[in-house]
Amino acid sequence: MTTIIGIAGNQIIQSVDIFNGNHVSYTPQAFVTAIQKAGGLPIVLPIGEEEHAAAYVSQIDKLLLAGGQDISPDYFGEEPHPKLEETNRNRDIFELALIKEAIKQSKPIFAVCRGMQLLNVALGGTLYQDLSLYPEWKVQHGQEPTQPQFATHGIQIEKDSALYDLLGETYRVNSYHHQAINTLASSLKITAKSTDGIVEAIESADKSQNILGVQWHPELRFDVDTKEFTLFDYFVNQL
Repeated sequence: MTTIIGIAGNQIIQSVDIFNGNHVSYTPQAFVTAIQKAGGLPIVLPIGEEEHAAAYVSQIDKLLLAGGQDISPDYFGEEPHPKLEETNRNRDIFELALIKEAIKQSKPIFAVCRGMQLLNVALGGTLYQDLSLYPEWKVQHGQEPTQPQFATHGIQIEKDSALYDLLGETYRVNSYHHQAINTLASSLKITAKSTDGIVEAIESADKSQNILGVQWHPELRFDVDTKEFTLFDYFVNQL
């Protein structure tokens, strides 16, 4: 039976010159393509009311949390830092509800970039609102203008992890983030770090919950690096 993957969607408002500022629900095509290639059936879950999260999650087998805006800092007890970038509270509220329901319904979660950070916040962790607040910051974690198909920095992967089985002890990744995990949620474990100590991957410390989170963007490299595709194959067919 085909595995149904619910991808938490995002919103964009088109310019007033295009359909008078039309609101669009979307997810990056690369997520859709990678899931299809792995044999899954992707369905985009549009941002909605939090009370509808349980119904959405009941219709899927697994949940994917994509990248995007910064996370509203009041969800981890902070006021907005001057370097905080765009947030979308409606998205935060809905995705937090999706995470809660996915855990309640024992549905596996694959979280990418913002998704990994939000998952940590949902479970009680905190974030650095900007990498300038991290005292050991030494690696470029926002690689623009270098194109995303190119890996730009290394990570070290813990041996006792699913990620180690997929990627090995060391790996190189692309990087597009200015926020990062600060305090880790107690129900999670760190499975990879960059050479300057930034959290690059997490998994559940509880064997009863299947969670994989990565800080980089495998959806932007899976067609040029087969190891990146193994993450989607693992998510769809094993996690």
